[in-house]
Amino acid sequence: MRLFGRSKESDAATDRALERTRRSFFGRLGEILAGDVDDELWESLEEVLIGADAGVRTSAAVLERVRAHNPHRSSDVRALLRAELTAILAAPLAQPRGRLWGLPEGVGAPAPPAVVLVVGVNGSGKTTGIARLAYAYQQEGKRVIAAAGDTFRAAAIEQLQEWGRRLDFPVIASRQGGDPAAVAFDTIEAARARGADVVLVDTAGRLQNKQNLMDELAKVRRVIERHLDRGPDEVLLVLDATTGQNGLSQARAFAESVEVTGVMLTKLDGTAKGGIVFAIASEFGLPVRFVGTGQEPGDLAPFDAEAFVDGLLGEPAAADA
Repeated sequence: MRLFGRSKESDAATDRALERTRRSFFGRLGEILAGDVDDELWESLEEVLIGADAGVRTSAAVLERVRAHNPHRSSDVRALLRAELTAILAAPLAQPRGRLWGLPEGVGAPAPPAVVLVVGVNGSGKTTGIARLAYAYQQEGKRVIAAAGDTFRAAAIEQLQEWGRRLDFPVIASRQGGDPAAVAFDTIEAARARGADVVLVDTAGRLQNKQNLMDELAKVRRVIERHLDRGPDEVLLVLDATTGQNGLSQARAFAESVEVTGVMLTKLDGTAKGGIVFAIASEFGLPVRFVGTGQEPGDLAPFDAEAFVDGLLGEPAAADA
């Protein structure tokens, strides 16, 4: 599977991961769009979007734009809805914030090693997400090294080291309670010495309070900037799809503190509410870059707006039946 480009395999994986969301909330679209275009239809559509965690503000804005076209047939409503939902997700993808993913043709990659700072709250699947990203880079022939920067939890260090052993990539670690900025520094030094292409930096998901956490992340970022003469090439926020609207508050906190450039959505296959991506894209302008589609190291797919929306809505014929 190509991680940084759409493929039939990645589309199929995304479709499978969205099955629960499609069956529980978006599965109602077939019944809704089988009727007349009236007030009840619009109310039902809003209920579906909000129920799937697209957010009240985003749901209202989407349906307002659809209604502005004054569609008379339910099939037209569906087509317009698909276009609006796709546009919401595609807009941030078209304006890359980082230096690695989604770049226009002709834009070169930064000098190695490329550095990806990975942030997110505990339990979001952050460490496993790093392992999957490492595996994907390895499949492209890249040499990866990881920094066990979540020194607040011994379990986080051990988990990343275990993934490193399992997938055969080195992990630079310190003792529990060590300085995560020093771990990031040492890892970049090791990457240069070993000729690694990519550095993946794990970070703490919680400290004594939010301010301590954000101060620590800012320090790690400053160390990277001094060492590379540039900041992290990507700052990837890992969000658990099952957290629903709580994911918005997480996105807000990290986006305000560490200049997030993209989102990895994990546990998508375990939730009935996959609509959170629309709120993230609409309210924060953050591109969703990857989605976790299962439990194995290779279960990470590049995010594609059209494939995601089509996976939610299903086939047009089924929706209009």
